Amino acid sequence: QIQLVQSGGGLVQAGGSLRLSCAASGRTLSSSTMGWIRQVLGKEREFVAAVSLTGATAYYEDSVKGRFTITRDNAEDTVSQQMNSLKPTDTAVYYCAAAIRTTMNPYPGGSADDCWGEGSQVTVSE
Repeated sequence: QIQLVQSGGGLVQAGGSLRLSCAASGRTLSSSTMGWIRQVLGKEREFVAAVSLTGATAYYEDSVKGRFTITRDNAEDTVSQQMNSLKPTDTAVYYCAAAIRTTMNPYPGGSADDCWGEGSQVTVSE
């Protein structure tokens, strides 16, 4: 079973940037689609971004397109998300997710069988 350890996040002013990283142990990530999910307290979790097995294809929720970039390094068993031009509406707890499937249906984090990181708080102030 994969263990996912997250790093990054924090507090930034609107327009600033943050980077999230997720490192795997226990099993390689190369057979897992990877993604980032976010959740605001009291609201449903929301898909943010996902990346294919090889890293060749990335998918984004509409509100983050052009601002967030998801990448993966299968040699290092890591996945990262660079977040630029952050907005207060991006404030949430962000979770890394790994899914042992080759499709994005559902996206990583969208199945009860998926693995999750511990979460990283991202707070964007006005």
